Amino acid sequence: MHIEPGVVTGAKLALGTFTAAGAATVSAKLAWETLRDRGALSLLARSAMATAATVVFFELLPHVAVGPSEVHLILGSTLLLMLGTAPAAIGLALGLLLQGLLMAPFDLPQYGMNVTTLLMPLLALHWITRRVVARGTAYVDLTYVQALKLSTTYQAGIVAWVAFWVLWGQGASMATLASLGTFGAAYMTVVLAEPLVDLAVLALAKRLRAHGTPLLDARVYG
Repeated sequence: MHIEPGVVTGAKLALGTFTAAGAATVSAKLAWETLRDRGALSLLARSAMATAATVVFFELLPHVAVGPSEVHLILGSTLLLMLGTAPAAIGLALGLLLQGLLMAPFDLPQYGMNVTTLLMPLLALHWITRRVVARGTAYVDLTYVQALKLSTTYQAGIVAWVAFWVLWGQGASMATLASLGTFGAAYMTVVLAEPLVDLAVLALAKRLRAHGTPLLDARVYG
């Protein structure tokens, strides 16, 4: 989901700052609710775990540039289900920033766009989760179909935001549309694989039976 350098240039880069600020505002509200309900230590610990996981996902898992962006497992739905929306949002934003500062400084001008691409679908997933997963259902009891719906929501949001940034920067030429089509087709591998990862992680959580731990979202077990 990293927008390649040069896709959006000049004054158009400023839009990413505004959209990122909007996503950060909503995430901050959720973080305050988490802080109030679970305490500072739980929020900080889960955010740190999400940050470390994000850096690992971006740097160590396979990723390849396809058209205007990259295709790789982001595992945003996994982070949300296990750690909660606010820690996942903080982790994705900080992990992306650390990657840019330490390993890919050429991505920093695109940071606003890239963090928007990560966080806006995560916030949409937060809303969808409340409707796909029945009240009282623990995340460890999700079915593959439910996990697929959640993962598809997140990945569809990623693809939609990538498409928006490319069209914003390059216009709707035939070459641009063809490039986006290639990117979208390649991302189908992620759509199919991520629900399996979600279910594998949730199955591990079920075996651990770590009820009440401050290191996981309260909904994991109840």
